[in-house]
Amino acid sequence: MTTDTLSEALVEFPDNRLLIDLCGEYDRNLTEIESRLGVQILRRGNQLAIHGEPDAQTEARDVLMALYQRLEQGRSVAPGDIDREFRMAPDDIGPDAQIEMFEGGPVEIKTRKKLVEPRTDAQKAYVRSLFENELAFGIGPAGTGKTYLAVAVGVNMFITGQVDKIILSRPAVEAGEKLGYLPGDMKDKVDPYMQPLYDALNDFLPGKQLARMIEEKTVEIAPLAFMRGRTLSNAFVVLDEAQNATSMQMKMFLTRLGEGSRMVITGDRTQIDLPRGVASGLADAERLLKSIPKISFNYFTAKDVVRHPLVAAIIEAYEKDAETP
Repeated sequence: MTTDTLSEALVEFPDNRLLIDLCGEYDRNLTEIESRLGVQILRRGNQLAIHGEPDAQTEARDVLMALYQRLEQGRSVAPGDIDREFRMAPDDIGPDAQIEMFEGGPVEIKTRKKLVEPRTDAQKAYVRSLFENELAFGIGPAGTGKTYLAVAVGVNMFITGQVDKIILSRPAVEAGEKLGYLPGDMKDKVDPYMQPLYDALNDFLPGKQLARMIEEKTVEIAPLAFMRGRTLSNAFVVLDEAQNATSMQMKMFLTRLGEGSRMVITGDRTQIDLPRGVASGLADAERLLKSIPKISFNYFTAKDVVRHPLVAAIIEAYEKDAETP
């Protein structure tokens, strides 16, 4: 129940235990909302008093109510959830609705270790595309969740039996510097290039299960060059850093798609590390395939960056400089 005045908005929360979780340790959740909206939030028993401009009061109240509803549904409230409430347009459903994703309900990805939710509207559209299309492209700057969400969907499809294996690949291209000789066997040499894919998998699968899946080859992480000559059936396949694939490599990879498989291509057109004069296969694929039905293209901007807020500002600064004549 809410009572508004010109100077104060009072929001009442019936469950004090949930209100404690809503406020967060040392009221850190309230502090985050205050800093974003320029309001002051004070606790009075089972009420929160919001002081500030009327529009800011209303937005703060809406965010607090949405977070409280998460807690009522047995979910947690983490910094990412607060960020999501600020970024996402409200779902056109009631708070208690548990509707399937493609009927307008909340977009969620269940994995073994966590429930993953898109934090921007672009991420939400991207996740829908991953579930709806056999071939999907995610294009945009670093930090927008392109690969992370793709791997999460792959894990979800594996644990629900929709695919039999997960295959993650990257071009093994040096990012602007010469790494020189790397010791060890072939796995030791290519693993440094693949580490971001291991990091994503570790977020979604318990360590022992992931190690077993890698040993049994139900999870494969391999350089793009290792895909030649294969047909990838009943698999969820991700090509990360696709801007560093040549046109021939991209064609080779795309034609690996087999029966019962899903394929996701992610890349950032501003971070091409190919030798000068070598065309990016991502740009070619975008140009050639955009008109083909059942192939989706989703685009991200600096506004979709979900890392540290400075990352978005850095990307915007570089983009602005690139546009300057």
